[in-house]
Amino acid sequence: MVERVFIVTGAAKGIGFACARRLLEDGNKVVLADINQADGKKALIELASGEERALFVECDVSNKLEVHNLVAETLSAFGRIDGLVNNAGIAVKGGSLDLSVTDFDRVLAVNLRGAFLVSQAVAKYMVDEIESREDRSRLTERPYSIINMSSINDTVALPDYLAYTVSKGGLLQMTRSMALELAPYGIRVNAVGPGSVKTDMLSGVAGDALEKIHSRTPLGRVALPDEIAGVVSFLAGEDSSYITGQCIYVDGGRLALNYTMPPRAPTEGI
Repeated sequence: MVERVFIVTGAAKGIGFACARRLLEDGNKVVLADINQADGKKALIELASGEERALFVECDVSNKLEVHNLVAETLSAFGRIDGLVNNAGIAVKGGSLDLSVTDFDRVLAVNLRGAFLVSQAVAKYMVDEIESREDRSRLTERPYSIINMSSINDTVALPDYLAYTVSKGGLLQMTRSMALELAPYGIRVNAVGPGSVKTDMLSGVAGDALEKIHSRTPLGRVALPDEIAGVVSFLAGEDSSYITGQCIYVDGGRLALNYTMPPRAPTEGI
């Protein structure tokens, strides 16, 4: 069986790193893309997979030329691209009254424009590969999958993170639109919508702030990055071969909740 090749953006830390590690564990080859070169190289060393199975490429996903280079380096190293995890993203605090245009544009440039640029480049490669086949009657023989890292905030909103919320709403609609466009080629496009996840962003959360997170989460805790990566693994694999245009929410039941949960006994850490 030929190893499949996946690109994971924002792969140096957190959810992106967990996704890269899980895809490697699943037997794939992985290109870790991130704007932070030092963290990216550190992540590659931590994975200890060797250059024959993993590669780091420095990339600003909002820059079209750098995205072109990312795809070119992936093909140069591994000769194919079978999947993409659009995980790169940033958040800047600010609502409609105080958010600067610069910060609004910066968030959308990474979270939405970046996901579009990488998806477009990868999808064009995939379509070209499919159209070059003499026999297109069995498209699932080489399953292609694009997975966007959305958020529960593509459905609910954060008033003080307007740009982030807008970007995730746009990403969900881009997922659906691309899924419809690419379905005739057998290319599946889905999204994952995490709730609160134990990453660097939440590392300093404790006390009342942590209790507030737990109160709105029926399972009473935040997710681990590996739990998000497990869903990405499912969407990347053959068990999800009839799923496209969907977002799977990994939120501990949060979107199903229309009230807050009662306080629970204190727990250690998150």
